[in-house]
Amino acid sequence: MIKKSMIIRQFLALTLNAPADRRAQGGAALARAYLYGDLDTDALWEAKTALLSLLDDPAPSVRRALAEVCADSARSPRPIVVALSCDAFAVAEPILARSPVLTEADLVEAAALGDEDARAAIARRHHLTPAVSGALAEIADLPTLVALAGNPTARITGGRLLRMIERFGHEADLREALLARHDLPPEVRHAVAVALARSLSAFATERGWLGEARCERMNREVAERTALDLSAGAGAAATSRLVSYLRASHQLNAGLILRAILSGRIEFAQTAFADLSGLDHAGVARAMRDPRAVADLHEKAGLPAPLLPAMHAVLAAWRETAHTAAGGAKGAGLSRRMIEHAIAACEGWESPEIRSVVALLTRFEAEAARDEARETTRAILAQATAREAAERRRIAADAAWREALEAHRRAESGAEAPAVEPPAAGEGRTDPVGAILESLPEQILEWFRSGRDRTAVQAGPDTVFADLDAALIAEFRASRIAPVKDGIAIAA
Repeated sequence: MIKKSMIIRQFLALTLNAPADRRAQGGAALARAYLYGDLDTDALWEAKTALLSLLDDPAPSVRRALAEVCADSARSPRPIVVALSCDAFAVAEPILARSPVLTEADLVEAAALGDEDARAAIARRHHLTPAVSGALAEIADLPTLVALAGNPTARITGGRLLRMIERFGHEADLREALLARHDLPPEVRHAVAVALARSLSAFATERGWLGEARCERMNREVAERTALDLSAGAGAAATSRLVSYLRASHQLNAGLILRAILSGRIEFAQTAFADLSGLDHAGVARAMRDPRAVADLHEKAGLPAPLLPAMHAVLAAWRETAHTAAGGAKGAGLSRRMIEHAIAACEGWESPEIRSVVALLTRFEAEAARDEARETTRAILAQATAREAAERRRIAADAAWREALEAHRRAESGAEAPAVEPPAAGEGRTDPVGAILESLPEQILEWFRSGRDRTAVQAGPDTVFADLDAALIAEFRASRIAPVKDGIAIAA
């Protein structure tokens, strides 16, 4: 019996001078035999040596065939897999995309030293680790980052996601890919919204439609409203994470806290005060409800002193309207009633800082008025749309009813039945009764017609009795007389 090692030696001898396609087929067959065949120890060693020798084959197709077989097996020899991953991209693609043999360090190195195609192949791998995703987020180009963001199994930290937005947040493809992820943290959603607002502002500025200062104010308002929208129903942990991000990015300020209180987002305001002052949430909640503790809370949070009267007024309005419908607002909408209370509380102050606060509150009031107008308009349009839809349904139902009624009337009046033409001369009747009648002699038919015309005569009782025998009648009459009892004849 020929040993398997001798078979492998013969294989190497036969493929040494064979064409590239034959060598590719032979190399793939040898790799499958190594990975899935029943080879002994000597044969495995010789097969591995032969596979390593194929790494020096000058034809890329041979090395690509070897890579295709080795890419899907965890038993592939690591030296072969690492060597193939460093080859040209046409050879290394299946290894970079699928091989479970490559470690996290191998992938990071391949991403750093490879070209953009290699990075894109790595970005599409299943279950990428945060380290590999982070390396790609730092050095990859836009198409690779879009592929990475669209990979649902890739684990990407919030910081790396923010880095991706920092690099290419102005690109719509990346924003859409990020928003499609189910694990996107709130701070990244906030960064995506701000990036979109900045892209639109840059477009408006380039067109000359708006000035840079106005666009900057609009961007700030969008950032504040988005932060409050994201905190609604997000939970304490997510809100705390968002507040920490806003503070680290220098977006957590007194204006945002005022907007949060005026919008009824007290949880966000309490989290912001706790983050700025170092107090716990319970202590912040007690201070916000106690007018005497507001000044101390304001100072510990490091907010500007000129804002203290406005803060007093806003919190007083909140305490007054906390249990009424007018004090809350849907979404991130501002409460006009609370804003009016705050403006009235600041009217007696004449310092420049207070005037800036009043200007801010006035902008809030205008924004609240616009929000209320939008909500009213939407409600009116919704009602009008509902009425129009109901009217269309009524008209359609009425038309259907009229059509059904007309069809019923036509059925009641009845369309004239089509006349049945008598059979032509010489043509016999096709119904069975008619055929029988036509086959009878004419005399029998004449007798039958005359018999139907005669009037039947009813026979009376006397006529019937006259035809009976007299003795029979007497016997019948006697049977109708009951027997005599006690001398009295009783008729039956």
